[in-house]
Amino acid sequence: MANLTLRYGGQAILYVLFAAFVGYFSTSPPYQHLPPDQALLRLSFRAPGQLTTDCRPRSPEELAKMSPQLRAQMDCPRERSPVHVRVDLDGKLMLDETFAPAGLRRDGAASGYRRQPIPAGEHLLRVQVNDSVRVKGFTHEAERRLTLAPGQVVLIDFLPDQGGVVIR
Repeated sequence: MANLTLRYGGQAILYVLFAAFVGYFSTSPPYQHLPPDQALLRLSFRAPGQLTTDCRPRSPEELAKMSPQLRAQMDCPRERSPVHVRVDLDGKLMLDETFAPAGLRRDGAASGYRRQPIPAGEHLLRVQVNDSVRVKGFTHEAERRLTLAPGQVVLIDFLPDQGGVVIR
């Protein structure tokens, strides 16, 4: 009986210590998402670039060399353009990066994710995107004046089928 009391008492002590450990580390050290005077600028997108070249008709000689089941009249390459993104905040360059298309044949969507803390307050944000290697310069652009509160998050997305650059 004394052995049973000792075992249950020891078990109770271990449970209390474990609960105290979990309770302490669930609130300490306190997590701080951003410093008190900072906001967050987040770029997050997944979009396919434009095709790198146009389809071309195959010549009769090319078609004759191919198996009958593969004789498509048009030769359409699958490779996509990388997506080039440039972000300026108050006239200063924040990001200038090119995101490659996914896939072994470079025929998938390009994905980008970057986050940058910025000071809270009023800012002029300019985002430029080029999703075609056939075009010099940028194909999509957006500019917006923002007033950011501390802790506020601004999302930059690229949705070519919904108008291009989206700032929320």
